[in-house]
Amino acid sequence: MKRSEINKSIRYMEALIAEHGFKLPPFCNWTPEEWEDKGEEYDEIRDNMLGWDITDYGLGNWEELGFALITLRNGNQRNEKYKKVYAEKLLMLKEGQHSPMHFHWTKSEDIINRGGGTLVIHVYNDKGDGTFDDSDVLVNSDGRSYYVKAGTGVELKPGESITLWPHQYHDFDVKEGTGDVLIGEVSMCNDDTTDNRFYEEMGRFPTIEEDEPPYRLLCTEYPKAK
Repeated sequence: MKRSEINKSIRYMEALIAEHGFKLPPFCNWTPEEWEDKGEEYDEIRDNMLGWDITDYGLGNWEELGFALITLRNGNQRNEKYKKVYAEKLLMLKEGQHSPMHFHWTKSEDIINRGGGTLVIHVYNDKGDGTFDDSDVLVNSDGRSYYVKAGTGVELKPGESITLWPHQYHDFDVKEGTGDVLIGEVSMCNDDTTDNRFYEEMGRFPTIEEDEPPYRLLCTEYPKAK
């Protein structure tokens, strides 16, 4: 993924966030130069991968297959220094963009439509061997519990949410004609290095082609504390 694409997507998401009146923590606005003098007191950001996360899943077509995310807070089950047992993300999915089918091995999460268009999440149960089961899928949504056929696209309008459980396959799309979506995620601790199981083999983080200077550093790029 070209750095220019990453920079463009971050600026686009910043504009969508401002449109919906959401305020970001200070570290989301730091420049690469400002990061150079951040000492050990900011290691929680480094160690728990807080901040910007733009991915094309290593497939080179972000506008059609990708996601823009910000991890706002996160614990770390592999480091006893960090006691939080929860995480929060803010995500953007553009109309016409798709985030591919996957599940989490251990994390359960609430996905919330924070504003914009209609979010569509297709759901399957994992058969136990990584393939789709044809059994009905339990949907927990804003206090309502019900079942849908495997592969159903559950629609979430602004303000609506769904709970996704470990081994519950899901993807993300936007209903055509409804516009870009700002998405919230409230979950158990997040670990994007080990807890994702994609239905089709792909990477989680992009390989970056440096065609211009970075506007913001991604969560995988912070310099070590001096």
